[in-house]
Amino acid sequence: MGKITGFLEIDRRDRKYAPAADRVRHYEEFVIPLGDAGTREQAARCMDCGVPYCHNGCPVNNQIPDWNDLVYRGDWLKALKNLHSTNNFPEFTGRICPAPCEASCTLNIPDTPVTIKTIECAIVDKGWEEGWITPHLNPVRTGKRVAVIGSGPAGMACAQQLARAGHEVHLYEKADGIGGLMRYGIPNFKLDKRLIDRRVEQMVAEGVVLHTGVNVGHDVSIDELAESHDAVVMAGGAEKPRDLPIPGRELEGIHFAMDFLGQQNRRITEENLDNASPILAGGKHVVVIGGGDTGSDCIGTSNRQGALSVTQIEIMPAPPEKENKGLTWPNWPMKMRTSSSQEEGVVRDFAVATVRFEGEDGKVKALHCARADEKFQPIPGTEFVLKADLVLLAMGFVGPVQDGMVKASGVELDKRGNVFADTLSYKTSREKLFSCGDMRRGQSLVVWAIREGRQAARAVDLHLMGKTELPR
Repeated sequence: MGKITGFLEIDRRDRKYAPAADRVRHYEEFVIPLGDAGTREQAARCMDCGVPYCHNGCPVNNQIPDWNDLVYRGDWLKALKNLHSTNNFPEFTGRICPAPCEASCTLNIPDTPVTIKTIECAIVDKGWEEGWITPHLNPVRTGKRVAVIGSGPAGMACAQQLARAGHEVHLYEKADGIGGLMRYGIPNFKLDKRLIDRRVEQMVAEGVVLHTGVNVGHDVSIDELAESHDAVVMAGGAEKPRDLPIPGRELEGIHFAMDFLGQQNRRITEENLDNASPILAGGKHVVVIGGGDTGSDCIGTSNRQGALSVTQIEIMPAPPEKENKGLTWPNWPMKMRTSSSQEEGVVRDFAVATVRFEGEDGKVKALHCARADEKFQPIPGTEFVLKADLVLLAMGFVGPVQDGMVKASGVELDKRGNVFADTLSYKTSREKLFSCGDMRRGQSLVVWAIREGRQAARAVDLHLMGKTELPR
């Protein structure tokens, strides 16, 4: 478990960021790795804590103490094999996962958790640098055909696992590129899309057949896929954004966050914007409504586009600066967090209810707001106005888009409008149809999507073959 006395002798040291004044000038990744020596030193801090609560905190059940020890001892290749045994894409989670494993670390009790996320990222990055990551080809073919609909992290993980089990896998994606919201929602400065591209190349070499630009439910019916495949996995995500239906919503300049973020990602990769009106923050006063990761991504992108000012408002009250470890540990705590994008420049305000939008000549010019009470209702007498030329709605997602595939499939939905399936069989109410990821569980994290994709692949393999060697 690392060096026995490492946690006593070595201070926590994590990756640094390039200076904000420099990084806002481009869309490249800006995290500075620790290097081999620094990473090994941090891995040495993993203590023999008896019960590794980090296992509990990690949705994919990474064997964290094991690969920490291997890195400490310099056995990077074995560490990579261990890491890949539970996670198909650790370079994604090593960059964009909020690291609930670190919140669960025993050393987080004194606020000095092992830098698990950083070590994970270093292992897989070294694997790519050394050429250790290659396609896993299964020479034994089962003769079974499986369609996976949606190429986000759940669909990618599911498709890769099924291909490695020997099935003929067809991955359907309505966009031009593979990756789902990892490609079109998460900014390049957080996740370089070349990292997705090389995983896609690996998957194709392993036998996954890609069908991009195909919107299942519109371009091809779910019934057609069910007839021509032995199993169909619905992994289309939870893409329906939460709207803000208040007076003035129809004004020009009010957009959903994903429309804004997706356009910028497509500009960088020179993809077609399909004649959509450009959504740009340059020279504008921007207001982001929503305090989560998507709102943070809007802040970073707005600053890079040259916004005059960026304000972020959240209807929830401000969380505490520090959690009460006695009440929260080893669970994920609610506390004040400041993202790298927020560090680059933003005015944050909490307990704010937006009452109406004000416009001029059909364009938004201001937000009329008020302080929100404990029921999230505006408090009379607390009204104020925010200047805004661009408003970005980043209030989360309410579930999968119903029109098209979901409605046409006729599958049972849960109370929130997600496709109903359990976490053992991942079967929907319709024969041959399975579901996983955000389409099944609702809006969640990339690491949860990878977990569900892997588990759904195991369930499909077991259903088709009567047995399976794929891990859960």
